[in-house]
Amino acid sequence: MPSTQAESVIKNIIREIGQECAAHGEIVSETLVAFMVKAVVLDPSNGFNMDRTLIKSDVQKLVKLCVSRLLDSKNPSLDTIKMQVYFDMNYTSREEFLKEHHRVLESRLGSVLREITDNRACAREELESLYRKVVSYMLLRSGLGSPTDIKIVREATAALQSVFPQAELGIFLTLSKKDKERQLKDLSMLVTGIRLFNRDCGKGGEGIDDLPAILHEAIPATTQHIDSQLQIVQDLAYRYTAILEKVTENPLMSMELQPYMLKEALYNVRQYEIFLQIILSDIISCAQEVEMMIKQLGAQLEHLKMTIKSKTAVPTSQVFPIFIALSNLWMSFQDETVLVSVLSNLTAHLEQFLGAHELLFPEKVMQDLLNEVTVKTDVYRIKEHMEDRVHLVDFRKQEWLFPETTANFDKLVIQYRGFCAYTFATTDGLLIPGNPAIGILKHKEKYYTFSTRSAAYSFAENPETYIDLIREKAKKNAELIQLLELHQHFETLIPYSQANLHQKVTHSVQTDLSHMRRENCSQVYPSKDMSTQSRREGSSGVPRPQIHIAGLRGCQNKTTYGVRVNLTRAVDET
Repeated sequence: MPSTQAESVIKNIIREIGQECAAHGEIVSETLVAFMVKAVVLDPSNGFNMDRTLIKSDVQKLVKLCVSRLLDSKNPSLDTIKMQVYFDMNYTSREEFLKEHHRVLESRLGSVLREITDNRACAREELESLYRKVVSYMLLRSGLGSPTDIKIVREATAALQSVFPQAELGIFLTLSKKDKERQLKDLSMLVTGIRLFNRDCGKGGEGIDDLPAILHEAIPATTQHIDSQLQIVQDLAYRYTAILEKVTENPLMSMELQPYMLKEALYNVRQYEIFLQIILSDIISCAQEVEMMIKQLGAQLEHLKMTIKSKTAVPTSQVFPIFIALSNLWMSFQDETVLVSVLSNLTAHLEQFLGAHELLFPEKVMQDLLNEVTVKTDVYRIKEHMEDRVHLVDFRKQEWLFPETTANFDKLVIQYRGFCAYTFATTDGLLIPGNPAIGILKHKEKYYTFSTRSAAYSFAENPETYIDLIREKAKKNAELIQLLELHQHFETLIPYSQANLHQKVTHSVQTDLSHMRRENCSQVYPSKDMSTQSRREGSSGVPRPQIHIAGLRGCQNKTTYGVRVNLTRAVDET
């Protein structure tokens, strides 16, 4: 099936599934549906053959299975997939977020900027109006107060007049568009720096929030909330793991516990834990940046005070660079404030995907399951086998890495998020953290950790067998693709699904509820005064002339007689 036709089929399937869910009162996004299509098709028990084209009965079966799973509100597996889709659509790295945030701010200033740069003011009233627009632009760009507040406008106007009097507008209007934009940007930073300095001296600062103080309070509060959530979810993970270990040792318990979906619940809390750790890492980066910027802000303000002191006039070459540095620092404070707010909101919204645990595992049920079971933390498990190291003499072909012999050992990218590959493969999906101190196996340029030395030895004997087992397990539980970062094994699932969450190649709609949503705009090209080449009538459709001369070969006489034969087909025969 051609790719365009396959995409059309998948879009129709996704639309139909969405409509079916909506009819049952469940609103689902296209991205979630696309991921569910992928999950259903991957599961071998559903009997889909990815090597042949979908027929009508396949489509009906696919729709029915997807709708059934999307409406199962008590399934931890569905909660995990919803969590993964939500996180992937709403989270981006610090660098990407700040880049996009600045782009959005610039796009919002575009109309005001054009009003100024395209202005052709001549009369006095027009110049005064233009100057007021410049002041408004300064306030909007800096984010230091509303351009409709009279006190703030007066303060900003006074700061602007000190570096750019209204009388200089005439020279400004003669500049090119790019030079105007550049000068406006520089003036905005100077005005911001002046207002920040006046605020520090107690002579202004109307409408300027104390961002360092706000961040000093917000970051610890957000960190504390994430830490408390991590504590809760890790306790759940340790208890689920302990029960599942007991089940592994006693197969008769497996049938009794099957309705509880313990493994799916474990995957859910482990995925939530990973997302919280990603967010916490970003919050810690924010805290480090803010701490450094507070020191820089104090140093710049002190430097400026020493430069100005009680002088009536100071060379611009001495103070302007400091004003610009103050402006850049304050913009960084604004960036950190927005980023902390977004990460805090993202954390709060992720909590909704843990709802099934209290329903499936009330405290009484958990206590019964934990009877005569030892609950171990991840740290305890690692310490328990800290001395059980791999002996290199036992291996000739495999390469093992250790902390004392490997540079940047702690920065190696471990497969399966650092969980023990052997344990997962041999226990039908139990997640036990690997211990790098035992030794990290390097196999085909990828790195694997193990919970015990015996697990490491067994895996090293035939790695591909266990890797295949893990891949097959992920087909049954599609949430493992994201959880264990197995995307490279399932990138060729087209035409069954459009969703590739790892590369964010998804078809979705951003709403006001989406964090980090983009202010979308369309790029248009103005019409040009030039002609285009249109189709012209030519002779390309006319039959090709074919002339054959008979008698040129095989003639016995000295004189050659050729017969010219016209083989060209008639026009009406083509």
